[in-house]
Amino acid sequence: MYVLCSPCVLHPGLRAEGITKPSDLEFFAKTVERCNKFGIEIVPLPCPETQYLGSDRKPGTYLERLNTLEFSNLMGRLEQQVTGIIGERGPPLCIIGVNSSPTCWVTSTYYGAVGNKPPKRDGRGVFLSRFSSVPAMDVAVFARYRIYFAAPLFSEAERVFNASVARLLRTNLFEVHLPQEAGDDSDTRDIRDQERLFSFNRTALECSDLIVAIIDGADADSGTAWEMGYAFAQGKPVIALRTDFRRVGHHEYVNLMLEQSAKVVGSTEELLTTLQSPLFLQQ
Repeated sequence: MYVLCSPCVLHPGLRAEGITKPSDLEFFAKTVERCNKFGIEIVPLPCPETQYLGSDRKPGTYLERLNTLEFSNLMGRLEQQVTGIIGERGPPLCIIGVNSSPTCWVTSTYYGAVGNKPPKRDGRGVFLSRFSSVPAMDVAVFARYRIYFAAPLFSEAERVFNASVARLLRTNLFEVHLPQEAGDDSDTRDIRDQERLFSFNRTALECSDLIVAIIDGADADSGTAWEMGYAFAQGKPVIALRTDFRRVGHHEYVNLMLEQSAKVVGSTEELLTTLQSPLFLQQ
């Protein structure tokens, strides 16, 4: 299993001057971390911009500096190299691009202003667009893989369901903190155990990238609701899974405040789609 990756993820010095922020470096590091954790080989793509303009280039759009026959021919040669890699290894898990380049953007690109259109437009960069059949993810999305699993865990049915969803997430290359696996599974705890569990789970919540919360039932579990609110206050994405078909109102499944602070999905398939599982993108 391997990914094709923009080379600046491994070598940030290849990027145009002045565009790399501390958050970018964090995303790059966590992308490598995720690949190492799940045994995914990183195969760097060639960098057309560096080969054409050098590593000391200023930021610019495609139309400003790259819209030349020479650059097009260069991309053609590099495309053949990448096609050769895919032919030899088989299809990659995905391409990991970086949304800051006219060549390697995933969801939008600084193509350049044409008429009344802004310089930034939707779509892949001019190099990644040559591999439209290969799924692509922005590095900032791929780097978010540590999940805190918030859910009621008081009955066997709840714990079995939680474990099955956590297993599915792990199979899809996510790291999952599941409180019931940390000893939060009985009512016989003493005060020291309670303090330990609270501190342990809060730290895991603070270190997570994403929160998956189960909100089945007539009302959301109070502990799950606290974890969702705590995560939202920290600016972390919250995805709430509700497989229960009951509703409490015309516009609400469970609770207005919880639903407005989370993305509510109705199945594990929709959950994987929302999380942008690299494996699920291939299906």
